[in-house]
Amino acid sequence: MAALDEPLKKILGGTTAKVLAEHLDLHTVGDLLHHYPRRYAERGELTRLADLPLDEHVTVVAQVADARVLKFNGGRGQRLEVTLTDGSGRLRLVFFGKGLHKPHKELLPGRRAMFAGKVSVFNRRLQLAHPEYELLDRTAEDGEDAVSAFANQLMPIYPACQQMASWKIAKAVDAVLPSAQDAVDPLPESLREGRALVPLTEALLKIHRPGTKADIADARSRLKWDEAFVLQVALARRRRAETQLPAVARTLVQGGILDAFDAKLPFTLTEGQQKVSREIFDDLATEHPMHRLLQGEVGSGKAQPLDALVLTPRGFRPMGEMTVGTEVVVPSGELAVVDGVFPQGEREVWRLVLSDGSTVECDDEHLWIVGADGTDGSAEQVRTTRELRGDLLTADGRPKWSIAPATPVDLDGGAARQLDPYEVGRTLGEGGGDRPAARVPDAYRDAPLKDRLAVVQGLMDAGGLPAGAAAVYRAAPGPLAADLAWLVRSLGGVARLDPVPGEAYDVTVALPDAYPPFRDPAAAPEGAAAHRPPGAEVRPGFRRAVHAIEYVGRAPVQCISVRHPSHAYVTDHFTVTHNTMVALRAMLGVVDSGGQAAMLAPTEVLAQQHHRSITEMMGELAEGGMLGGAERGTKVVLLTGSMGAAARRQALLDLVTGEAGIVIGTHALIEDKVQFHDLGLVVVDEQHRFGVEQRDALRSKGKQSPHLLVMTATPIPRTVAMTVFGDLETSVLDQLPAGRSPIASHVVPAKDKPHFLARAWERVREEVAAGHQGYVVCPRIGDEEDAPKGAKKGAAGSKGAAAKESSPEDAAEKRPPLAVLDIAGQLTTGPLDGLRVAVLHGRMAPDDKDDVMRRFAAGELDVLVATTVIEVGVNVPNATAMVIMDADRFGVSQLHQLRGRVGRGAAPGLCLLVSEMPEASPARARLAAVAGTLDGFELSRIDLEQRREGDVLGQAQSGVRSSLRMLAVIDDEEVIAAARDEATELVTADPELSGYPELRIALSALLDDAREQYLDKG
Repeated sequence: MAALDEPLKKILGGTTAKVLAEHLDLHTVGDLLHHYPRRYAERGELTRLADLPLDEHVTVVAQVADARVLKFNGGRGQRLEVTLTDGSGRLRLVFFGKGLHKPHKELLPGRRAMFAGKVSVFNRRLQLAHPEYELLDRTAEDGEDAVSAFANQLMPIYPACQQMASWKIAKAVDAVLPSAQDAVDPLPESLREGRALVPLTEALLKIHRPGTKADIADARSRLKWDEAFVLQVALARRRRAETQLPAVARTLVQGGILDAFDAKLPFTLTEGQQKVSREIFDDLATEHPMHRLLQGEVGSGKAQPLDALVLTPRGFRPMGEMTVGTEVVVPSGELAVVDGVFPQGEREVWRLVLSDGSTVECDDEHLWIVGADGTDGSAEQVRTTRELRGDLLTADGRPKWSIAPATPVDLDGGAARQLDPYEVGRTLGEGGGDRPAARVPDAYRDAPLKDRLAVVQGLMDAGGLPAGAAAVYRAAPGPLAADLAWLVRSLGGVARLDPVPGEAYDVTVALPDAYPPFRDPAAAPEGAAAHRPPGAEVRPGFRRAVHAIEYVGRAPVQCISVRHPSHAYVTDHFTVTHNTMVALRAMLGVVDSGGQAAMLAPTEVLAQQHHRSITEMMGELAEGGMLGGAERGTKVVLLTGSMGAAARRQALLDLVTGEAGIVIGTHALIEDKVQFHDLGLVVVDEQHRFGVEQRDALRSKGKQSPHLLVMTATPIPRTVAMTVFGDLETSVLDQLPAGRSPIASHVVPAKDKPHFLARAWERVREEVAAGHQGYVVCPRIGDEEDAPKGAKKGAAGSKGAAAKESSPEDAAEKRPPLAVLDIAGQLTTGPLDGLRVAVLHGRMAPDDKDDVMRRFAAGELDVLVATTVIEVGVNVPNATAMVIMDADRFGVSQLHQLRGRVGRGAAPGLCLLVSEMPEASPARARLAAVAGTLDGFELSRIDLEQRREGDVLGQAQSGVRSSLRMLAVIDDEEVIAAARDEATELVTADPELSGYPELRIALSALLDDAREQYLDKG
């Protein structure tokens, strides 16, 4: 057995080895040698106590400033309080009962020692309770100096645990350090010399027992290269293995399902989607497997409420009545049929208010054909509702955008028009004031152009007057005014309604020159300018400016696709798009080439959502072989663990026979029983939820290696992409939503500055007073099911445990997280008294949750006190303020996700991160970092720094058995990039590493068996 593989039990004894194994995951001599010091302390150099992390086990080197014994419980109990100093801060130590006698004798003022313990807070002061310690300045009279080995040296401070302090680990390292001479050096000599790196043996000696700071720097440089290079060699071998595996080239087929799908899509792919699609299809066309990571937002659906109106040849019909085959009117005046209907469930709905008072409702992602301010319409642009909201006015406050006009068309609702249209208009106009409910009959609204114009002229001749440069119908009852405005707009004109006393309106009319508003020349005002409302801008086709965009609320919506090159229809003008589009098009391309595609989702809920979304997008194309399905279609099946036996059997049969071209499923797809006819593409959604082994298990089901596309919406820093996902080519869809309002984030130090918290509640009240709403988020619900447990008992066998139970520190147990039910009660009777406050949490009945969310979305509630149930899927654009209580209890990503619930509307968002943690604590530093940026990539770096690389590069992520110990993925980008280049060059020249036996040994230590077997296949 090699010296570094020797079990620690043989060297250190069973007791010490057991503690190292159980608490630090150190089993062999090599493991201990690679357990590097976290930092170093110098003689005469005091450690900064201000930087101590709360709730973490630490080792400090400090000097005793004061020590005194205090009595409590009426003199029945006593404790020793020791105050440490480092010149910049102070730390209190406490010892109880019998455990205080030895430290009382030894920890005298002026003494220096190393102390190890867990940092806690009592009476707002940091402390260590019953820490272990090792004196560093005993005199000769005190006997043998236990730490004389460190005299005049840099003292290593090791990552430790409660069961074993740093100096005990140092003694264990001393016992195994001679074995460093037997370490196998994995770096090729040419690389070491070219990079001026010290040999591995020297690096291990210098990292554990440095003589100077230069020794530490040399050792760190060398050990970082070890980790980076060996990992990059593993990834380079995997990349090369992919290129050596055979795969069926999946080339695009003309006239297939993909072309049929694209033809029915009611939108044009964005530039980013087109670019990524080209990269994917280029990869699919090769005879080795695609291995690509797609990160970023992939787009989202665009829809209208079911009661929105769509213009058909028979007049306007509700969106909810649209079916495949329905004829609609496109902006050019032509007719086209609906060839796809895509229900989208409930979405947030917005209302565009145009300059003539007309409105249209849609979701936030609608693409509108608009002209910019001052243009004649020739420079039309396509903008989403979201983009328009974020850029609505010019610098001088005027509307910036106007909606393009539609060509007037003949309509025919089918009803008989027995009366002369002009006379119908005159009759209504002469008697309209006496009949408040008077309306233009539907037969004369849904009528040919000449008949609609005749009704308008009859109305205007009877009740209209020239008014300066305008034509105005005076004091029309509400229903009649609305009908007149509708008729004018249907003729390509504009009509503005101005309220007057008596629940009536003056209707200002402007029509194109081809459609004069008066038939009686004597009534017509002089000049063409009379056809324009006062102050109206001269725009060809009477373009209507977008004056405002208002939030409406949640409503059932759907989108339709129109078989016409413009993909537009008249309600006003817009086109629509959808989500998961890039991945779906890749899957359809593979199906066209004769293969099958599988999408792996991490949860059943997500799998069901994908299945529903994809089948709705594809329509009849997803019903291949079924009655009513398209001739060129395929079957799309769902496979999850909870499916019934019959449905599961049918799905399995459809897969093995090839009847199903696309399957969406969970881990159930990986099971042995699942067989494919010809698996050509594997799409993995939310890559971070799956390990390498899982995606490889699914890929192994292909006759030849299928292509692989992994997707993640989480931004991944370049350094992480080079390490965790280094075997994948990367595509980034980085088109962030435009028009999102800014979110201001601030940390509220509730304990240090209570008035800051009071001001936070004032800000919530101010937002509500301005017509907005707010969230208050708490970590806990607060009912009996999640009530805090009792005080933690003292560690078994610890000295003075019995005494500690009665100590004041023990009585003041750690505060449980703040709870929704508690905070809501305090707010409604306190700082938010008088506001409409409701609670929302996961244990509420589904109907109750839906009712609360409906009321909040409808603006019937001012403040929602909730748990993280609002983290995903809650979208109330009118909500502008969020207060996150105990924000330090949440992770960086979760805080960012929660913060995204505000600032979704036109008004800016405010997020207040409330914390009672001390200012110098890492938790407060993390909150400050979150408050300092909205950049997802930057926050992912912060999150990684907090979680450390070990979590990211653990077995669940990449098959790596041991975490990185020296390499900091975020900080060492240059080393990682250089190691990647060196590794790629070496593997290209010697794929089997036959000339590098030491490197092969290092690889075998890094990789688990499953990964090694996979690499060996290459």
